[in-house]
Amino acid sequence: MSGHGVTADKRDEEKIKRAGINPDGSGRSGTFMMENNSHTHSSIKEKGVEMSPVKEAVARDPGLKDYFWKLVSPDKYEYTKEAFDSEQAGYFIRVKRGVRAAMPFQACFYIKEEKFRQRVHNLIILEEGSSLHIINGCASASYVKEGAHIGVTEIYVGKGAELMYTMIHDWEEKVEVRPRSAVKVEEGGRYISNYIALRATKLTQMYPSAGLDGAGASAKFNSLVMAPAGSEYDLGAAVSLNAPGTRAEIISRSVSRGGKITARGRLSANSPGVYAHLECDGLMLEDNGIISAIPELETKFADVNMSHEAAIGKIDREQILYLMARGITEKEAVSAIVSGFMDVKILGLPRALEDEIKKTVEKIDETEGV
Repeated sequence: MSGHGVTADKRDEEKIKRAGINPDGSGRSGTFMMENNSHTHSSIKEKGVEMSPVKEAVARDPGLKDYFWKLVSPDKYEYTKEAFDSEQAGYFIRVKRGVRAAMPFQACFYIKEEKFRQRVHNLIILEEGSSLHIINGCASASYVKEGAHIGVTEIYVGKGAELMYTMIHDWEEKVEVRPRSAVKVEEGGRYISNYIALRATKLTQMYPSAGLDGAGASAKFNSLVMAPAGSEYDLGAAVSLNAPGTRAEIISRSVSRGGKITARGRLSANSPGVYAHLECDGLMLEDNGIISAIPELETKFADVNMSHEAAIGKIDREQILYLMARGITEKEAVSAIVSGFMDVKILGLPRALEDEIKKTVEKIDETEGV
């Protein structure tokens, strides 16, 4: 399907919007849409960028097979094997050398059939000196109560290239989500991952890895997660700093409203002259929730700068009273404090997109009653 917009009925459209997707394609350089395991829409406005269903891309260019299953082993997990054994579905994006996309691309993965298992394999290649921002909106329809999303994404960031990869998830209470992603960053390349999930899920388990293989390469993983009662999020990232001058950060903000959150992070210095920092902050809103922070630092060299911080606590009653003294209710005060803690500014988005994502987060907050 061509054109610049996505066709969706009203009951699906609001869900898609909450996942950061603009159905009319406004403010985007391109759009890819997948419902269940079927590609239903793609459009592109940016010259120098290829985007197509991954199956079509491989048929057109068999050489792309050399990139598949090189960063993620199909035998590493039960779920990667399931993705390997299934028919190829997902997107392929390649940004040509020196091309810097002016606006983000958006990709939507939508489950609209009860108990459906969505299997995805995406391939992203940024050639030397290129730049791109991808927004992945993943959601299930409000009338779908149970299902699974299994996603494999392999990303190649070339010399001096920059990729920002923002994921916004909006699932339902009995949906299991198991993304498996890996990134290779070459000399001077930059990779930023942003993950936002503020609604219920049965279990979301993800632990992407990045290899900083060229001098001066960098990676940053940011996450903003809220777990309602009955939900479990097991999240983290692992970065291997394999060359001098590489830099890595893992920053997480977690809020439990009775749900369970495990925030993991592993930074491995395999070269001297590297910088790495890990930061895990958690906020407990209800006593029945659980937040676990598991930071790991490893080095084989003395000449490194590595650090981690972890803090978990509750909202200070004095903060609530201070805000209530200014004429707002206790619920509004708590909401304001949580919104400040989950500030999208930590994601480092361009201003226009920051405002857009902030509005998306506020919409999700409203539906969750925070």
